[in-house]
Parts: sequence; C-alpha cells; structure tokens
Amino acid sequence: MASRAETQEPAAVAAAAAVTNTAASEATNTEIAPSADLTTAQCSASETEVQHDQDIEKAKGAAPTEEDPNIVFWDGDDDPQNPYNWPTWVKVFNCVLISALTFVTPLASSMFAPGVPTLMHDFHTTSPLLGSFCVSVYVLGFAAGPMIFAPMSEVYGRLWIYNCANLCFFLFLIACALAPDMNSLIVFRFFSGVFGSAPLTNGGGTIADMILQEHRGAAMASFAIGPLLGPIIGPVIGGVVTNAVGWRWVFWIIAIICGVISILFLIFARETYAPTLLQRKVNRLRKETGNPNLRSKLDTGLSAKEHFSRAILRPIKLLVLSPICAICNLYVGIVYAYLYLMFTSLTPLFIEVYNFDTVHAGLTFLGLGVGSMAGVVYFSSSSDKYMKKKAAEEKAALVASGEVGADQDLSPLPMKPEYRLAPLRIGAILLPAGFFIYGWTAYYHTHWIAPIIGTAVIGVGNLIVFMSLQLYLVDVFTTYAASALAANAVVRSVAGAVLPLAGLPMYDKLGLGWGNSLLAFIAVALIPIPWLFMKHGAYLRKRFEIKNL
Repeated sequence: MASRAETQEPAAVAAAAAVTNTAASEATNTEIAPSADLTTAQCSASETEVQHDQDIEKAKGAAPTEEDPNIVFWDGDDDPQNPYNWPTWVKVFNCVLISALTFVTPLASSMFAPGVPTLMHDFHTTSPLLGSFCVSVYVLGFAAGPMIFAPMSEVYGRLWIYNCANLCFFLFLIACALAPDMNSLIVFRFFSGVFGSAPLTNGGGTIADMILQEHRGAAMASFAIGPLLGPIIGPVIGGVVTNAVGWRWVFWIIAIICGVISILFLIFARETYAPTLLQRKVNRLRKETGNPNLRSKLDTGLSAKEHFSRAILRPIKLLVLSPICAICNLYVGIVYAYLYLMFTSLTPLFIEVYNFDTVHAGLTFLGLGVGSMAGVVYFSSSSDKYMKKKAAEEKAALVASGEVGADQDLSPLPMKPEYRLAPLRIGAILLPAGFFIYGWTAYYHTHWIAPIIGTAVIGVGNLIVFMSLQLYLVDVFTTYAASALAANAVVRSVAGAVLPLAGLPMYDKLGLGWGNSLLAFIAVALIPIPWLFMKHGAYLRKRFEIKNL
C-alpha cells in the first residue's frame, strides 16, 4: 500500500519518469508515448512540443518507479483523489466559485467610483487627486497581493490561501463601509485590494490543476470575465446605489455578496494542488504504516524554508528571466491600463457632449461589457477547438512522414502552448480599430451610438488579448501557473493604477481624436506579437528555460 510499486505498462513507466524529472526541476524535452520507438519518433519531429509541465498533466495515472518503494503517487489512471479524475460537476462547481470570486473583487475596484463626489463632500475634501487615488489605491493592492499569495499557494496549497484571503477581504470591506475619514478609507481600500487579489492570482492555477490543456479554454474564459467585466459593470451599479442609499452601501453590498460566496467556498471548494494532495496522502500513509521514509513523487527534497524562499522569488524570476512572461505581461498591462483609461474619458464625453445625466452616462459602459461578452463567446468556442485541430494535424503529419504507424496510438497528442494564440491575432487587430472608431466618432460628435460601438469593439479586442495571453502563460508554466499569473497581475495592476492618471491630461492636450489614436498606434505596434510567438515561441521556451524554478 505504501509503495504502490506494482509492475506497470511502458507508458506508465515513461510517464512516471517524466514526472520525476519535473519534480526535480530538471530540463526535459521528452514526450510521453506508449513505446520507446514512438517516443523517439515524436521527439525527432519536435523537441519542444510537450513541456515538462504538460508531462505532469498527461502522466496523471503514472505509478512511481520500482527502484524506490518509499515513493507515493496516484493509485493508477483512475485514482479519484487526482483532480483530473474528479467528476465533471465537481470541476464545474469549483470553477463557478472561483469565477464568482474573480468577478466580485474587480467589481469593488470601480463600483465605488460614482460615490467619490459624495464621499469628498462628507469628508470635507476638495482635492480631485485624492478622490481619484481613493479609487486607484485598490488596484495598487492588486499589485501587492499576488507576490505573496501565489508563492504561498504553491507551498501550502490553494484552498487555505483562498479561505484566509476571503475572510480578510470581507473584513476590510466592512472597514471601508465604516471608515471615519479619508485617510483610513484609503488604507482600508488598499488592504481590501491586497486580499481581493488572491482569486485573481491563483484562479488560473486552480483551473490548470483540474482541467487538462485541451479542455481549458472555456474554463479560463469564464475565469477571465471577472477582471474585465467587473470594472465595467461596477460604475453602472455603483451610480444607482450611491444615488439611492449613499456611498457606504456600495461597500455593504459588496461585503454581503462576498460573505455569501466565501461561505459557499469554505463549505464546498476542494484543494486542487497536486503536491499538496500527495503530501496529505504521504502523511496519512506514514501514520498507517509507521514508515517515516515515505515521500511524495512531487517532493522536491527542499526544506520548508528553502521551498518558501524559492516560491517567493519565483514570480520575480519569471518576470525578469523569461522573455515570454515579460512580453505577455507588457501586452496585458497595456490593454488592462487601456480599460481604466476609458473610464477617464467615457463619462465626461457623454455628460458634456451628449448631455446625458449621471445614470445614463453610467449605462454607456455597457458597450464595453457587451463587447467583452462577445469576446468571451468567441474565445471559448474557438480556442480549444483550434488546439485539438492543430494537434490532429501534427499527428497526421507524423503518420504521413512514416515516422509513426497509422495504427499507433499517439497519445497524448502534441499540443504546443502556441496553438492557444490563434484568437490573439484577431484581438490584436480589433483593439486599435476600436480606439480609432471611438476616438474620431467622439471627436466629430456623431450620433451617440457610434462611440459606444467603438467601445464594444475595444471590449472584444481587450478580452481576446487578455484571455489568450493569460491562458498561454498557464499552458507554458502549468505547475507554476499561479506564479506566472502573479507576475502578470503585478504588471497589469500597476499599469491599471498609474497610467489612467495621465488620461485626463492626455485628452486635454490631444483631444479625443488624437488621444485615442495615440493609444491605437501603440496597439498597432503590438500586433506582430501573436505571429512572433506562434512562430518562435517554442524556441524561446527552450532557449530561456529557467533552471531550478
């Protein structure tokens, strides 16, 4: 029972070896195949098709090596304790809970914005910069939290981090609702942003823990709705709530919603991180067998202090040493900042030029919302389908070349993470197109629906770019997806908090036409990135592989 070292099929042995290499953080370009001959054929076809993180996924049923009877791993292909083998409804329910959290926390970033004038009156403050900072400091909290929560989730597991962060987020929301002055509100807003960042940072890693690469697109699409749609819907709801019952009730409402979701999460959510689950199994077997030498297959052999130190530095190493991570973070940071830049121009435009009242001006954000939802529908329907199509083409090419037989089971299919970037090409083009439409229709004061159409196009492009690059990072750094997304969250949150401060001065100097055209030209300069990654991404992953991550 303790060793689980029965004789296995060659596929299982090969898979177990792949996982061993991964756990030890050793470089490997070997693909898993049913036989040594097939493995050789696949590797010769492409040395970078399947990364070591994917080996962990596809080796989900592998048994430990026969050489060491003290190694503990999953009990075969259908071990129900393995998150990949959970029933579909369990995976879906966990994804729904995570998506709900990732909707509420970004919602709180902008839902408070319409109440700022009332807040400033109540606190006898006249500084518009201080009022703006009271909103943006929450996003700065989004930048601080990921560097803590992502590494901790890769040391202690996902669930414990979620529950602690949810509780603290709930308490700081209540503190915001009861804040006696502006300074205390700013402090409470910052810490609510810090703890609210946990689901945004760790959610992608949780999805990667449960769902295999070829089915991950739709789940990640639902996860990405929150960070993009929450800030858009927030001002609409916040304006109505503030006018009806005051700005403090904005925080009370968010706290109530957060409390309900947190209770559901505490009761029903399950731990998904494989190293944590296997360590629990080791601890149980040590008690049952009295064998203190048992250890997890994914145990790195590091002490708790060394493990934590390495985990804390991991997001920084990814950000600094990985060109893929750095370029993705730059791109996502720009498009995320664009979303918050829109907030500085949209409301003044429709109030001053189109004579909308405050409530109707808030409704104009729905253009971005509708566009984002259209982007979700497109991405979720096309991403996984394209990956499977490309993988099947790779298999057909291997068969046609004679490197493998037509009757051989080429499993798993080679799925390069770059296959995930096909929708990005469309998003990269739609983003600048939307800014051109929005900027110049607003400049020439055309019918009010025209700039809203432009914002809808921006919403589609923004969502596709955001989703494609987020999921690409998850596919590339599967085991350490939380750290990769933490680095991403830091860059985009800093950009989202700082760059919008330049929005009003830019529009005052350049106007809506050329101001938005400047943003569009920057987006045009980024259009080659999808083609760059699709052609050279595999080389970049191999050339800049980070050792001892």
